[in-house]
Amino acid sequence: MKKKINYYLVATALFVAIATMVSMTVINYYLFQKQVKEDLQVMAETIESTGILKQDINEIPQIDVEGIRVTWVDKDGTVLYDNQNDVKKLENHGDRPEVESAFDKGTGDSVRTSATMNSNTFYHAIKLNDGTVLRVSIAARSIWNMFASSIPAMLIVTVIIVGICVVLAKSLTRKLMKPIETLAGNLEQASVIQKKTEYKELVPFMNAIRIQHEGVLAAAKSRQDFTANVSHELKTPLTAISGYAELIENGMVEKEQQIHFATEIRRNAQRLLSLINDIIKLSELDSSEAQQGFEQLDLYGLVKDCIENLQVNAEQRKVALNFDGTDCMVRGNRQLLTELVENLCQNAIRYNNEGGTVNVTVHKLGGKTVLTVEDNGIGIPKDQQERVFERFYRVDKSRSKETGGTGLGLAIVKHIVELHDAGLTLDSEVGRGTTIKVEF
Repeated sequence: MKKKINYYLVATALFVAIATMVSMTVINYYLFQKQVKEDLQVMAETIESTGILKQDINEIPQIDVEGIRVTWVDKDGTVLYDNQNDVKKLENHGDRPEVESAFDKGTGDSVRTSATMNSNTFYHAIKLNDGTVLRVSIAARSIWNMFASSIPAMLIVTVIIVGICVVLAKSLTRKLMKPIETLAGNLEQASVIQKKTEYKELVPFMNAIRIQHEGVLAAAKSRQDFTANVSHELKTPLTAISGYAELIENGMVEKEQQIHFATEIRRNAQRLLSLINDIIKLSELDSSEAQQGFEQLDLYGLVKDCIENLQVNAEQRKVALNFDGTDCMVRGNRQLLTELVENLCQNAIRYNNEGGTVNVTVHKLGGKTVLTVEDNGIGIPKDQQERVFERFYRVDKSRSKETGGTGLGLAIVKHIVELHDAGLTLDSEVGRGTTIKVEF
């Protein structure tokens, strides 16, 4: 960025310098041209006022003014006198533009360019009282000649200007970039952005970058925590399986205990499979493909099928699983919504008391379809309710592991709810139970 700013500043300065010199040359040339015309006019009037042209042609003295040509033209265009040429060799001047204008209007001016001499000749003619025309002229450099003679000086001035601009551009660039570099080094501090910036227009932009930066850091920390948690969660059942298998392998387990050890191995293996399945599910939900396969479906029918499949699980834990509702159409992914309902219901069963109840309803409320899962189980403390949707967070760690919970169920629920642009609310009280609502 600094190199670009330097380049643009120097390029701009170079352009301005050249444009200025060219403009000044053009302006000076036209001022010079104006001055030449005025001088010729004065010269013609001076010669007229002397009255020397009223004398006999043979008695007219030689008019000798450096660089000035004086020509006296008769009414028919014949040259009567010329101070630089033999009049006998001169052609008729009646068709000269300045002479024609003088005959017609009293005065005339013209400029003729000589390509071979690279110069311009300026003419001024006035009509005298006797009807003849007096013309004076002078040769002067053309504008291209002036440009050519100015090029060495222009190059020297340009080099000097560019050198100065390079130094100034570097200094100005440092000054321009300093506030931005200060902000870049203090992205985490919103107060610094507000107080230290000299460019108030950058405040919203820098705040947006700061928020994105914080989001990236948070995401990185979340991934780091998730990796650590996955490693820990996988290590526990693997260690148990390895330990039990080693004891059996070394013949250190009595025959009557082998069934118990096999059961523990199977239970930990099942826990590993559940963890892996949930991790895969979360990975799928994080991908953009998770939003594919959306359709209009009856949420009531979907939930009803899920409840029927979970009845056996509820009976094993001696929990009553009830369902009620009406047909409600929503747009969603059937597989993901099935996952959502199963996770909510399994949590309600898992964290319930023996003889407890889980009530599931699907109904319309205020133009929205609302899925409600309510239980009268152990409940969630107020200070932990905001964290229950975090990955691997458990309210009752020992109970969760005993019942096969992975700590990822509600994290999956939250992901699915977000993918369906739905709302999620939780209301819970320790010892009285938990109610979770999903509004589509």
